Amino acid sequence: MIASKIFPYSLTLLLPIVFTFIISNCRAEEQNVNPGINNYYYDAKFEQWLATFESPGREVYDKKAAIVREAQIKPGMRIADIGAGTGLYSIAFAQQTGEKGLVYAVDISPDFVRNIERRAKNQGLKNIKGIINNQKEIGLPQNSIDLAFICDTYHHFEYPLTTLQSVYQALTSGGKLIIIDFKRDPHISTPWVMGHVRANKDKVINEVESIGFKLTDDKNILQGNFFLSFSK
Repeated sequence: MIASKIFPYSLTLLLPIVFTFIISNCRAEEQNVNPGINNYYYDAKFEQWLATFESPGREVYDKKAAIVREAQIKPGMRIADIGAGTGLYSIAFAQQTGEKGLVYAVDISPDFVRNIERRAKNQGLKNIKGIINNQKEIGLPQNSIDLAFICDTYHHFEYPLTTLQSVYQALTSGGKLIIIDFKRDPHISTPWVMGHVRANKDKVINEVESIGFKLTDDKNILQGNFFLSFSK
């Protein structure tokens, strides 16, 4: 009580510093939850993966129109497509945001990023910027995006809490995070999903909310995947 009267502003000034210190320690201490899961993506070739990522039968490809609609993209938005792959959603978002918007196509594969930029140029889209990131950072400055979009990529995060903190910092106040990923449910999931995907929907929600996000919607528009929306 006495300290708060004598130093009424000091604690307020110290809180951001303390918070940053805690987060920095968490980053340093987090262990890799899925070592090696992304090794084959570093040297991945765009053409080899195009048919895998953009072919009928893949739910997030077949339901692209519904997913883009539910993402509620508005002209002028700044969006990070994290784990952009071959650019399926980067291109779609760039078409929605218009010339005043900006889409960051973020991926650990240099060849993916180069080819997304090539596809954008060929389609006359000038509002896509490629970012080659690493396993802990998405490579964007603070308060630089309005929406972070993570589609069938969260289960590839080797340092999920560290990466999520990077996302949190990049989002503006009130910004939105969308995560679409495989449902890990032994009653409906394939053996591949059960063996490949680390976390079920509840665990994903717990991890994301532990960073400071708040779950705002759980959309029931997909069968093999969940669609979660969070706010900062």
